[in-house]
Amino acid sequence: MMTAVVLEQLGANRDQLRTLEPARRAPHLLDDHTVERIKQVFGVQRDDMWLWVETGERWQAQDLNAAEAAKVDQYVAAVEAFAASNAVILALADDLVAGTIDKLMGKSDLELGIEALLRNGRL
Repeated sequence: MMTAVVLEQLGANRDQLRTLEPARRAPHLLDDHTVERIKQVFGVQRDDMWLWVETGERWQAQDLNAAEAAKVDQYVAAVEAFAASNAVILALADDLVAGTIDKLMGKSDLELGIEALLRNGRL
């Protein structure tokens, strides 16, 4: 049952990554509030990750038969993937925060023009 819960969370994280992927190339698609909310929600998830990890460690310390050990190994692998997906989302949010529409709208026309020329290799 615990593995199913972790796998469901992992699936939700992967869905979130698919949703955020277009913003990697165009961070102005998001506003400051949205990126900060992502950082808040997934920061809480990261901070609670120790619970999932510790559960796996406790189970691994038990005297298990082969079938039980295999199930615990599945759980631990799912938790590792879950933690990794969380780290990717948080890193992406950190990258996106610098290019939100709010940041873009706060720049002068000169700054935007220079950035456009630099992006196109004209400077």
